Amino acid sequence: MKRTKILLDADVGIDDAVAMLFLAGRPDAELVAVGSVHGNIPSDLAAANALRLLELCGLDDVPVAIGARRPMAQPLATAEWVHGADGLGNIGHPAARRAPSNESAVEQILRLTAESPGEITIVAVGPLTNLGLALCLDPSLAQRVKSVSVMGGAIVHEGNASPTAEANIWHDPEAAQLVFDAGWPVTMVGLDVTMATRLRKQQLDEIAAMGSTRGDFAHKILQHYLDVYEKSFGTRECPLHDPLAAGIALDPTYIQEELVRDVGVNLTGPTRGATIIDRRPWYEPSGKPLTRVPMRVDSDRFVADLLNALR
Repeated sequence: MKRTKILLDADVGIDDAVAMLFLAGRPDAELVAVGSVHGNIPSDLAAANALRLLELCGLDDVPVAIGARRPMAQPLATAEWVHGADGLGNIGHPAARRAPSNESAVEQILRLTAESPGEITIVAVGPLTNLGLALCLDPSLAQRVKSVSVMGGAIVHEGNASPTAEANIWHDPEAAQLVFDAGWPVTMVGLDVTMATRLRKQQLDEIAAMGSTRGDFAHKILQHYLDVYEKSFGTRECPLHDPLAAGIALDPTYIQEELVRDVGVNLTGPTRGATIIDRRPWYEPSGKPLTRVPMRVDSDRFVADLLNALR
């Protein structure tokens, strides 16, 4: 089986962790490296969590590099209330036995893509600061990357960090605009599809009954996440933001309906961080780089595949 080389860029909170467990359980995925970034939690803690997850999955050879500790043009903001003080639902998981690598996440991106041009898919499930900085240092990066799957943005759905902005884009709008304008193959997996792709009671019961290392860990960390979303949904279920972005990176056939448009990011005012595309039927390409934007996905098949990976 041909394996997709994945470089994961993540602010490793709960749904990032589930995405890592998913990738670890997929025979068609080769996780080549992880870079941390600010967002759900501080970047240093995100790297520590990535090391914990990799050790749990027996992937001790996958390097982890610490990335950007703050956004390009605004103060740092984190979301421990969603992910727990430790980013993993406050389950008290022991620290990993190894430390992050000496290079930064930006250096890691540039090095690995230079060593394997055209082979690496970047799965970016946190704020896009590392990718934006890497593009500033070396714009030719865009020609060396196979594809980029971004968890971020919202087109029709309301925002979750503000009335109009999804959290990962809101944390660093300037970096996001650099990523959408770079001219590489980008898929923006936004709230329009991630909020409709959920773990519900039946799937949560299946995870609880698996008896696998990955399943048991996922069930433990998800309890805090479920507590948060229960207040919004009124039922004990949660969306699969980051896992879906990882899934689409491996298998784009999960996408059932999509738009291919240039994506703008608002950088000023109360709608700062909002992602904007032209959805009018007479849209014509403006000449700017185009982004693939899923609007409907096969949620049932993806959730079934996620459960298989956790087993």
